Amino acid sequence: MTGTDLVVGDDGLARCRWGSSPDYLTYHDTEWGRPIRDDDGLYERLTLEAFQSGLSWLTILRKRPAFRAAFADFQIAKVAAFDEAGVERLLVDAGIVRNRSKIEAAIANARAALDLGSGLAELIWEYAPAPRPRPESFAQVPASTPESVALARRLRKEGFRFVGPTTGYALMQATGLVDDHLTGCHVAPYPRG
Repeated sequence: MTGTDLVVGDDGLARCRWGSSPDYLTYHDTEWGRPIRDDDGLYERLTLEAFQSGLSWLTILRKRPAFRAAFADFQIAKVAAFDEAGVERLLVDAGIVRNRSKIEAAIANARAALDLGSGLAELIWEYAPAPRPRPESFAQVPASTPESVALARRLRKEGFRFVGPTTGYALMQATGLVDDHLTGCHVAPYPRG
């Protein structure tokens, strides 16, 4: 492990370097990497990861309350019902990222999620890799994996947009399909079951 991949905070706890800043601390300590098993929760993370594409995650994290308000708390059925007027409303909402392609993808993805027979959670969790030891350094954390490539391919086949292997892997990290907290991070491993 490199000397800068883990940081000991003012609270005396070691955590992943990226999660040590005040803006990320709560997200790192209480949410990132925890298993999410409900459709709406996974839809929210998938949507936010897609909006993050090309931007800083911090931008999305800071806008998250506005995203929740704009996208009906990420209730799939409600977002799937958004029409062109809903798109236009979102395009003028300064609280979110106003990108037409990403907004239209979020709505299309809600509709695709509704069309899944077994639900979004079941589909996504099919691609959870076997548990592995936590990485020792950020150098061991991939941008994508065979599982994230397969997940992105399957999601696109089911009609989802703005989902590539890198977004798929970020989704896996955020929702507990993989545990990429570094060895030595104070955040306890979460049971996946």
